[in-house]
Amino acid sequence: MDKLKQEELMNKQPHLAKQILDVDPTKLTPLSPEIISRQPTINIGTIGHVAHGKSTVVRAISGVQTVRFHEEKLRNITIKLGYANAKIYKCSCEAPECYKSFGSNVADKLLCDKCKSDMVLLRHVSFVDCPGHDILMATMLNGVAVMDAAMLLISADQTCPQPQTSEHLAAIEMMKLVNIIILQNKIDIVMKKSAEAESQYNDIKKFVQGTKAEHSPIIPISAQLKYNIDVVIDYICRIPIPIRDFTADPLMIVIRSFDTNKPGDDARHLKGGVVGGSIIKGILKVGDEVEIKPGYFKKDGDVTICKTLLSRIVSLQAEKNDLLIAVPGGLIGVGLELDPSLTKSDHLVGCVLGKPGRLPDVYNIIQAKYCLLRKLLGLKKEKVGKVRPIVMSETLLFNVGSTSTAGNVIEVDGKVKR
Repeated sequence: MDKLKQEELMNKQPHLAKQILDVDPTKLTPLSPEIISRQPTINIGTIGHVAHGKSTVVRAISGVQTVRFHEEKLRNITIKLGYANAKIYKCSCEAPECYKSFGSNVADKLLCDKCKSDMVLLRHVSFVDCPGHDILMATMLNGVAVMDAAMLLISADQTCPQPQTSEHLAAIEMMKLVNIIILQNKIDIVMKKSAEAESQYNDIKKFVQGTKAEHSPIIPISAQLKYNIDVVIDYICRIPIPIRDFTADPLMIVIRSFDTNKPGDDARHLKGGVVGGSIIKGILKVGDEVEIKPGYFKKDGDVTICKTLLSRIVSLQAEKNDLLIAVPGGLIGVGLELDPSLTKSDHLVGCVLGKPGRLPDVYNIIQAKYCLLRKLLGLKKEKVGKVRPIVMSETLLFNVGSTSTAGNVIEVDGKVKR
């Protein structure tokens, strides 16, 4: 990045002057103070059946309402992947009251209202709020692609498991997620029926037996009343930060894409498209040249062609925090010099972003090994018996990273499918 561009950015964003663009990646860690003061470094998903309180618990911890779109507010459900960041601090009070969470853009130095001690910044986390409706399972799987841990919400006033409770747990198991916190939400509804709450607790233990969540903590909470939220935060701080590679070529998985311009904006002030997601490895800097694959698709007769996109990073954001560099972990918004019509309405979801010429090739025929589930999941009444074998010409939905795409089986060879 040239010095003129660097000085221009420093003048526009003086509060970022302490961020060094020529930072030594080998000296950074996900818990370096200069990193977690500005951006999150771990992604935690909220999963579970529809209306079990996933968005409410995210709001209770971060103060951010992830239900943003008109249709979502109208129906009071999550439709698109929600996102929110939170800083977690610890003071000198007794546990778990010593743990407190705030929005992503609060000051690094805070005093506790009770003990008057300095609060230490322990974690800066991103929440990936997944939809719980059965027809939105593909969207949920897009979110799983960037999760480092998950909170499984189970409503205390319903039987366990509900259809998407089991389906979501199976999904994160397939992605080999092992850090899972189970939240028995809406405990206030059954507070006067302790036997009912205890019975459901035993049902939950039975449900997760033999799964990756078998030894996970089960925390009774009321997200609406913020009851036991400090205990949840305590357990979040116990989740180990994944090992990150800061020195590799950058690779970012795109889970959202936007056009941030408003109708009627002056053409001279239009901004380029924005992609949102999580950096898996490497570091992105403002001014970097980047490539997006597979890009956008166009028809050439009966053939569909994907067109790789090249652009430059003009801004980086972690929620409301402007950044000059972005590191792996957490959700990042990347402003580009792209035509915003290419990024609007999540058009680039499923793509990956990285250095030009360093991204994987794009394939339209793959060979895959598979393992069938023992029974069908996600139904009101799960069918007994084995899932039927995959057959020739069957259409399957593939999820690779945050990509959801349909494919036809063209060859069957034992347990290898193409």
